[in-house]
Amino acid sequence: MSETNLLQQKIQKGFMVELPEDMNGEYKKALKQTLTIVGDTELLSVPPLLTVYNKAPSLNLKITALAVMQDEIGHAHIAYRLLEDLGEDKSELLYERAPHRWKNPFAFDFKLNNWIELGVFNGLFDRAGYTLLGDAFENTSYGPWKRALVKVDKEELFHLRNGETIMKLGMKNEETAKQVQDAVDWMFLMALEFFGVADNLKSRSAQIDYKLKGRTNDELRQKFMSTAVPFCESIGLKVPAHYDEEKDRFEIDVPFPCKFDIENRKWLYDQPDTWEGAIQRFKNRGPENAVFVQRIQKGAKELEELRNGGER
Repeated sequence: MSETNLLQQKIQKGFMVELPEDMNGEYKKALKQTLTIVGDTELLSVPPLLTVYNKAPSLNLKITALAVMQDEIGHAHIAYRLLEDLGEDKSELLYERAPHRWKNPFAFDFKLNNWIELGVFNGLFDRAGYTLLGDAFENTSYGPWKRALVKVDKEELFHLRNGETIMKLGMKNEETAKQVQDAVDWMFLMALEFFGVADNLKSRSAQIDYKLKGRTNDELRQKFMSTAVPFCESIGLKVPAHYDEEKDRFEIDVPFPCKFDIENRKWLYDQPDTWEGAIQRFKNRGPENAVFVQRIQKGAKELEELRNGGER
């Protein structure tokens, strides 16, 4: 039996991977890819939240927003620290990568327009994160990550509940209710994109084979919609998805994926796209990608310049 098949068989029987010596090359590669996406997603969620932080309508809400951002930075640290254990250079990952090489969702490459959008960001995007990381917490075969996710799971739940609270309050006023709906209109499909390409198009299965996650992309998308759709409908929001009783699943009511008008933040439902096209959009990055990454890297680069100047 090959090394690959042997490790997969052990993991499927419940073996927990603890050390690099327990891994084969395929496992380590898949784990590194997964943790890089997680770390980048957690860290790059902070710059868009900061764009409306000062618009918080009360001191309590401002403190809550700061707590959310602090959590996200802590979650990113966990992922990068685990990558360091796997031989990656954390400083290089954080401060030397070009903006287009970061693996955060396309949705995080946009400034937020108002405080309500921060709430929808938490209510939808953190819900997607809670779905993904909750699945990893439940199913992952990598012991150090499973233990770290105990904390992360609880904090992500706090983030999405904060978003729900802001969305509910927003729906009580005509002006802010429109802001909630407008934000949902562009963010809902963005959240669905968090889960990746459709299962029938996915060429690599290492994450499932090695139990880095337990559910497929489409299964996770369904799990997300099972809470997101009822919540949105319960507070009077329209979303482009519904539960089909005959099929016992949630159906997306518009072409998915479809083209997206970046400048106006509007989905072009009359222009269906392919996953290849969507992936190219992700690779091209959004309008604030470079600005947000530079904000993360700014302090380290300035310190390096000061050190180099002092040496001269």
